[in-house]
Amino acid sequence: MRRRSAAGVPLVDLMEKRHGRMHYSRLCLLAALSAFFWLCLLYFHFMVIGNDGIADSSPRLEHFSINAKSVNTLPVNPNPSPVSRSTGILKDRAGDQEKSNNVIHRPQEERQTYSFVRALRTVENKSDPCGGRYIYVHDLPSRFNEDMLKECRSLSLWTNMCKFTTNAGLGPPLENVEGVFSNTGWYATNQFAVDVIFSNRMKQYECLTNDSSLAAAIFVPFYAGFDIARYLWGHNISTRDAASLALVDWLAKTPEWSIMGGKDHFLMAGRITWDFRRLSDQESDWGNKLLFLPATKNMSMLVVESSPWNANDFGIPYPTYFHPAKDADVIIWQDRMRKLERKYLFCFAGAPRPGNAKSIRGQIIDQCKNSAVCKLLECDFGESKCHSPSSIMQMFQSSLFCMQPQGDSYTRRSAFDSMLAGCIPVFSHPGSAYIQYTWHLPKNYSVYSVFLPEDDIRKNVSIEQRLSQIPAERVKEMREAVINLIPQLIYADPRSKLETFRDAFDVAVSAVIDKVTKLRKDTIEGRRDDDFIEEISWKYDLLGEDRAAGPHEWDPYFSKPKKDG
Repeated sequence: MRRRSAAGVPLVDLMEKRHGRMHYSRLCLLAALSAFFWLCLLYFHFMVIGNDGIADSSPRLEHFSINAKSVNTLPVNPNPSPVSRSTGILKDRAGDQEKSNNVIHRPQEERQTYSFVRALRTVENKSDPCGGRYIYVHDLPSRFNEDMLKECRSLSLWTNMCKFTTNAGLGPPLENVEGVFSNTGWYATNQFAVDVIFSNRMKQYECLTNDSSLAAAIFVPFYAGFDIARYLWGHNISTRDAASLALVDWLAKTPEWSIMGGKDHFLMAGRITWDFRRLSDQESDWGNKLLFLPATKNMSMLVVESSPWNANDFGIPYPTYFHPAKDADVIIWQDRMRKLERKYLFCFAGAPRPGNAKSIRGQIIDQCKNSAVCKLLECDFGESKCHSPSSIMQMFQSSLFCMQPQGDSYTRRSAFDSMLAGCIPVFSHPGSAYIQYTWHLPKNYSVYSVFLPEDDIRKNVSIEQRLSQIPAERVKEMREAVINLIPQLIYADPRSKLETFRDAFDVAVSAVIDKVTKLRKDTIEGRRDDDFIEEISWKYDLLGEDRAAGPHEWDPYFSKPKKDG
């Protein structure tokens, strides 16, 4: 059989066979191209678009969600630089912090990593009255607070503090025998009992939270004032420092501390700052070194007298004798102070300081004795009317002006007792009030007080003449300003809560929250305070950041740190 040639094959059959082969090849080609296309598309999606998509889907500041795995904490500097009083931002002279955090160069990415963003966002919840105001309180071991009250007899070498720690720290009630007080709300409160008063007020704070990630600030209920009071006399530095060192060691182990290195923490140390600023480790030096510890330099420390040259403490009022339980008690007292007849132009309660050549108390006492319009209560270490709250308040209520020179330190509890009585304070040193209580007192001191410089009194300028030259209408305005300040200078009864008034506790807590909130926002936005000068700390809250570095009339008063405290 012969093989047929192709020419013998019908044309249709030949075309069909060729077309089938061509169709098969085209299908293979199309399949290969399709597979290649999808492989390229998938590669492009996952390797190029996918990475950007992941970044874009990360939570931004405006739409933040947080979980335990996504938290990235701020770096903690074991040797922190000074903290700005105004913002709390650490000063980093080397400038390395900015580069390591990439805050300036990648702010959008960095702001996603701060766990405190959740707390900041609570402000946006308009239905939450506590938004932006939550406080988390550390549950400290009882040795840091309550155990001290159980050993109240050891809290002071000179005074039995047991009676002063009763009634939530207010002390025993005062009887209104002479009609000087109100019938309720008055207590024999010790001037250094604010540790326990403040902590008990915190227990009644309306925005406490057990979730520290919501907290605008974190409170440390350490009775620092009571702690050091036990050991100021006759104890070595190891004993004086023991509780403070144990506290910072305990705090450093908590997750809350690691978030901001303590910059969102605050503590009430209810004595003057110099009790916590021992300058050396010599046994003869005064106090402990609580406020010099690296960890506490990050915290906000509330004291009844702060240091002009240090940034980690803030002055709040001494406690007075008045602790109202309701708003009506405050209003009634204010109205009563407005209506009082004041027969004395000025008054002074205190003792001279013959061992202090710079003290002006002797000159004030001499001028008061020689004036028919001055009321004097001379104090000594024995029994005197200076130890009687009734006698003191009666004198203040009968005077237009109350002399408030420096005490053993810059400040005096007497200044707040006098303002409680509607008496216009006369200060002779700016460290006695003006740079101390910028949260609680107007920065324009002339609104509520008179400044009569120490040098004028040393030169025997007549106090009576100077005060009598103030117009009667001006005196009336100043007295009204003082009376209006009363609610924010007193501590309400810790067992109750004022409804419309903000007391000294409320003002202090609000100021701390504002400080921490500003710090957090500045941290997120990469704003820094590299020009902060700690040695002129007193200027920042008083004058503002823009004016602090410039000259001021009070510079001579604070030209050198007070070495002896």
